[in-house]
Parts: sequence; structure tokens; C-alpha cells
Amino acid sequence: MDQNKIKLAHEELKELRKPIYNINVSHKDSFSGLEKIAVKITEYVGSMGFFLVIFVWTLLWLGWNTLAPNKLTFDPFPAFVLWLFISNVIQILLMPLIMVGQNLQGRHAEQERNLILRLMLGQKKRLRSSFCI
Repeated sequence: MDQNKIKLAHEELKELRKPIYNINVSHKDSFSGLEKIAVKITEYVGSMGFFLVIFVWTLLWLGWNTLAPNKLTFDPFPAFVLWLFISNVIQILLMPLIMVGQNLQGRHAEQERNLILRLMLGQKKRLRSSFCI
């Protein structure tokens, strides 16, 4: 009989309890399609993999155009005008996307801080009320 009362009390507590709020899910759900793309690009561009791709591409490009026979080069040493142009276009295209992605990540961090603050204030209030009985 006591087990039934415990089960009923447990069910009542479950119904009264607020659902757990996951800030990560709500933040990702708030993104538009373009914002999701910006975050993905920001995460990829900020990785070692992207750095290595750019580094290897640069070494191959500059190495080929420096060491290959003159008839086979397509971007002559020492100017590397085509390499500079392509590098600058990549930078110009990625810079705004990275900034948008960083703003979105900053917004997430701010929401997370606000949630932690609310939780800490609620805990502080509960502790005060339990000690001031």
C-alpha cells in the first residue's frame, strides 16, 4: 500500500516539475538556413584541417611556380600575382562569413551565461529559504 502512495507521489512530482531547458537545442533551432551555413563554415575554417589545406595548396603553388621549368609555370616568380589574387578573394569571401558565425557563437555564449545566472540565483534563493526556516 505504501508503494502505491510512493508511486502516486512520484507521478505528481513528475507532472509538477518543469521540463529541462536545453539552451543548445533552442539556440540551434533559432538559426535560419544561412546562419546554419555560416556556423558550419566558421567551424571548418577555424580547424587545423582547413589550415593544412591552405598551407599545402600554398606550398605546392609557390613551389611549382618557383622550381618548375619556365615553360610549365603559370604564375611567375617572384610576384605570384594569380596566387595573391585567389588568396585575397578567398579572404574577402570568408571574412564576413566568419564574423557572422562568431556573432552567432557569441549569442549562444551569452544565452548560456544568462541561463547559468538564473540557475545560480534560483539555487541561492532556495538555500536562503531553507536556512531561514
